[in-house]
Amino acid sequence: MSFYDNKILPHILDTLCSHGAVMSQRERVVPRARGVVLEVGMGSGINLPLYNPDIVDFVWGLEPAEGMRKKALPNLAKSPVEVKWLDLPGEKIPLDDESVDTVLLTYTLCTISDWQSALEQMHRVLKHEGKLLFCEHGHSCHEPVSKWQHRITPMWKKLAGGCHLNRSISEMISSSGFTITELDNCYMESFPKITGYMYIGEAEKQID
Repeated sequence: MSFYDNKILPHILDTLCSHGAVMSQRERVVPRARGVVLEVGMGSGINLPLYNPDIVDFVWGLEPAEGMRKKALPNLAKSPVEVKWLDLPGEKIPLDDESVDTVLLTYTLCTISDWQSALEQMHRVLKHEGKLLFCEHGHSCHEPVSKWQHRITPMWKKLAGGCHLNRSISEMISSSGFTITELDNCYMESFPKITGYMYIGEAEKQID
């Protein structure tokens, strides 16, 4: 991992991802997590203060980037819930089948290179009655915005830790064995439209 990725990028991402408008979106999903939680792409632990300790047993925090795990130490020290680190990529989740009640995704699917494998792993470890909660940014439904997203993404992902602006989050989730039961699409305030088209909602395992 480069000096930029390990030392500089974590600070940039932490600043952007803890912006007031971003936190407002996180607040719509994180408090709904319950039981044993798997947070994929925990980063610096920005979500930790938003968990409800009365309904969360503990959190598996999956974060492969060493720089982000170091950045998370202050948030871990004051976390209202217990966190157990998993320092592997999202494509490799070392948990038993149907062992978690909630999978939480916040600003994560945009960066995972093999997102199909990652979502398959999330599907595997989620209980049948469990919930996938997501708060992600991605491909806009408005053509003028989406055109710029496609143009900028090749350069953007090099600077922003692999972040893709043009991924259709709902299609990705639906194609991976989940049924979306709740979805809100909107533009996030205070951010350019090309970076701030949101997918916020909840999904369940499809029943065969």
